[in-house]
Order: sequence, then C-alpha cells, then structure tokens
Amino acid sequence: MITDQIKNEVERLSLSEKLLIVEDIWDSIAASNSQIPLHDWQKMELDRRYKEYQEGDLQLHSWETVHKGLRKKYK
Repeated sequence: MITDQIKNEVERLSLSEKLLIVEDIWDSIAASNSQIPLHDWQKMELDRRYKEYQEGDLQLHSWETVHKGLRKKYK
C-alpha cells in the first residue's frame, strides 16, 4: 500500500483501533531502535551527560517537579 491509501484506511478506523495501531507502530520502532543512527555529536553529548551523572555533577529533578514546572510554564 502507498502512504495515501494507508492514511485513508486509518481514517475509517475507530479511535480505539487507531490507538492500537499507534501502539504497535511504537513497539516496532522500539524493537528496532538499534538501527536508528546517532550522529557523533549526539553520542558525545550522551557520553558527557552520563559521565556527569556518574560523577554526581548532574543536578537531577524528580518527574513530579519537572511536570509541575512545565504545567506552570505553559498554563
């Protein structure tokens, strides 16, 4: 099927069916995430952040604090 045909078929589905398909797609992506290429600068940034975390130099925030801050900022 080509993309437009898929879109047309998806439009005909109920919301719950669409959500199940989205879940299946995300699961498929997660299963093959090793195939997603990272640029060198991305790897370097991840390594830098992980090193900061290991050394205790990274300021961590709980999910609740981050969530409250975002809610307040975008209210």
